[in-house]
Order: sequence, then C-alpha cells, then structure tokens
Amino acid sequence: MSHLNSLNNYFTEKRETHLDELKHFLRIPSISSLSEHKNDMQKGAEWLAESCIKAGLENVIIDKTNGHPVVYADWLHADDKPTILVYGHYDVQPVDPLNLWESEPFEPEVRDNKLFARGASDDKGQVFMHVKAVEALLQTEGSLPVNVKFLIEGEEEIGSPNLEAYIEENKEKLAADVIVISDTGMQGPGQPAVCYGLRGLCGVQIDVKGAKGDLHSGLYGGGVQNSIHALVSVLDSFRDAEGTIQVEGFYENVRPLLDEEREAYKALGFDEEDLKKEVGVEELFGEKGYSHLERVWARPTLEVNGVFGGFSGEGIKTVLPSEAGAKITCRLVPDQDPDEIVAKLKAHIEKNKPTGVTVTVTEFDKGKPFITPFDHPAIQAAGRSYEKVYNVPTAYTRGGGSIPIVAAFDEILGLPVVLMGFGLSSENFHAPNEHFHLENFDQGLRVIGDYYYELADLTKEQLKK
Repeated sequence: MSHLNSLNNYFTEKRETHLDELKHFLRIPSISSLSEHKNDMQKGAEWLAESCIKAGLENVIIDKTNGHPVVYADWLHADDKPTILVYGHYDVQPVDPLNLWESEPFEPEVRDNKLFARGASDDKGQVFMHVKAVEALLQTEGSLPVNVKFLIEGEEEIGSPNLEAYIEENKEKLAADVIVISDTGMQGPGQPAVCYGLRGLCGVQIDVKGAKGDLHSGLYGGGVQNSIHALVSVLDSFRDAEGTIQVEGFYENVRPLLDEEREAYKALGFDEEDLKKEVGVEELFGEKGYSHLERVWARPTLEVNGVFGGFSGEGIKTVLPSEAGAKITCRLVPDQDPDEIVAKLKAHIEKNKPTGVTVTVTEFDKGKPFITPFDHPAIQAAGRSYEKVYNVPTAYTRGGGSIPIVAAFDEILGLPVVLMGFGLSSENFHAPNEHFHLENFDQGLRVIGDYYYELADLTKEQLKK
C-alpha cells in the first residue's frame, strides 16, 4: 500500500495544478462533427501529445487518419510485465442548445465541487486522469509497474469511422495484454462499478410503397391497400404481447446469463419502483422471466424508434397514404452477429408483408456486442483497486448501450477489455451543463494508479482470454 500513500500525497499536492491543466484541455472546442472545428481538433491532439510528453511517456506521435488524428504514446520498460493499452477520445459533442448552459461550455467553471465544461466527463477528464496517473507514478516511484500504451482518438463522437482501419494497420504497435477504457460510469455516487460487457447494435429502415400516389378514401378505401395499415401489420408481427421477439432464429445464438451474474445483479439492490417514478410509468415492460437489469444489460431487443407516413397536420385528410415507413433498432448481446440479425429481419419482413404493397429495407448502423467474463483476472483486479480507494464493494455490471469500437478492439486484437469509468449518469454528457464530480476525479486518479500495480501482479498467461 506504500504506493497508494505516495500517490495520495502527490495528487493532494498537485491537485490545483492538475485542475488548471485540465481546464486548458477543456477550453479547446474539439467538436469532431463540425467541419469549422477541424483546426481545433488538431489543437486538441497537439495539447494531449504535449501533456503525454510532460508526463514522461515516450514515442509520442500524432498519427494521421482519413479523418481527425489519433495520439499514440507509450512507456515500455517494465520487463516481463503485462502491457496495458489505454483507449479514450479527445473529441466532444456539439454544445447546442447554448442558451441552456449556465456557464460557457468551453470556459470551465467549478461549482459545488463539480467541474462544468463540455468534455469534462466525456471523455477528456477521464483520459487526462490516465495521463496524470502515469506522471504520478514516474515522479514518485521512478518507473511504472507495467508497460503502458496510449491510443486516444478524435472521432469517437461520430462513430470512430477511421479507427478500426487504424487498429488493423497497427496491430503490432498496439499489441498488449489488456485494454483499459475510462469512458463509462459508476453505478452511482460512491458506488464504483466495472462494466464487463456492452450490447451491440443493428438498425434498419422499412419503407412501404402502395399506390403511385395518395388516394381519396371515399373512392378507393376498402379496395386498395393502405400503406400505413400494411406497415402496422409488419411492425405488430415483430413482438408478442409480452415483448418476446417473434423473428425466426432471433434468440438462437444468445449467450445465457450465468447464475453468478444473476446473483451479482440481485446484490445491487436495484429498486424498480424508483425507476417507475423516474421515467413516469405505472408498470415496467419486458421479456418474461427476467429482471429489469437483466433485460437492459443481457437480453436483446427490437424497438421501433420512429414511424412516418400519411397526413399528420391539423384536422383530418381523408386519404389512403401511398407511402409509410419506420426505423427499427436492435440491441444485441453475445454471441449475436449484426449481419445475421439484419438478414433475419429482412426474411421476417418479406414473410409478413401484406399484399398490395412493396417493401424495401435499408441497413444502418451496426456494432457487435462484447463481453469479458466478469470473473476474468483483469476485471477482478479493477474491482480490488476501486474497493481500496472507495472502501465499498465494487459492482460488476454490463452496459445496455453500444460502443462499436470496443467490439472492434476485442475482435481485432483479441484482448480482454476493462471498462472502468468514473462518471455518473447525472453528469449531462452530450447535454448542456456537462460536468464531472471532482470527488471521482480525485479518487479515480488513485484507483488508476493502484490498478497498474494490481495488473503487475498478474502474469501475461493469466490475462489471456
């Protein structure tokens, strides 16, 4: 524990300096989705690279991609010890609507021990913590207990369109024993969590076409197919009354929950009554035989996200709409494949489409699910580090959402992925007044520093999936 005492002293002494540095990082409006911020993206990469150099990392480079650059850095002097690949991103979301911000989004401000700025929690603050953990260990111990590589990209907020190709082209440079990502959240205030799985994603648009144009319902109603009725028929065929998906073969590759996982979820003490109040419903809904956490973390879904067609203006218009459509997304779990699910959706739609219309299906976003077994040594090591600092048991959770590039890391590099985040769901990432609770900034620095030591106690053989 001597290293924790040294880290504590270092971070206490340097806290205001580190906060000032982070504020400089947050002042850079590195919005990847807006072309007018292209120069700011370069500035963000340059600031991060300089910060890595100051921390003592080596081989720091800004690598070009077909979009915004990535920053690479490493420290590789821990002979025979594991190598950590730290991933994160320096790009941020747009700030609209600006009028809802209580302070300027790119002028960081501390209020109530929270740091307000775009990117404070997602993900500049959490990336910065890893850089400072390396700096602290090099300053207090003179070396790192493990080898470390950093890969920080500038396109996560736009779906990482160029990173998968970069990983493929640089597999040798990025070779490691474990990937560590701090871009997720804790279970709640003072309740640390290690996320060991994320759902995947696939999406389609269904377009239904009937007559060549809208028809008068008095002249043609009852004799020509109504495109909206046809669409509703297709949509209704997807699920039964209890939410079980009726697409043939949809569940056939779903990995079942382990008994140990179900017990771990029960131990979290999740209150479904509180959730009802939070979202404003009288009853929850979902697949029979599963708790709410099991449904949103470990079971697949099929959801209608939007429906369009016909007349929706004021009053009434007596027509048979010629066209109608809907957008569908599925959240997928291990071992479902997005391409296979889309093929099954198409077959189901073709089988269930009514007569008198043509139906086309357009494919959209896809991302594979990922899971590292929650009893994996790297996952459990992260839990131990949280517990030393927070002094409470660590929760082991899955995420209901998707980060497609995580599955790409898993698939291309074949490494265990550890999602150890320090944000809270209340911190408004992607929304006005994004902020980061500074108690988690302070404690998270110590957790990360200790985690490097926990991993140093594991062999490379133990870390293999």
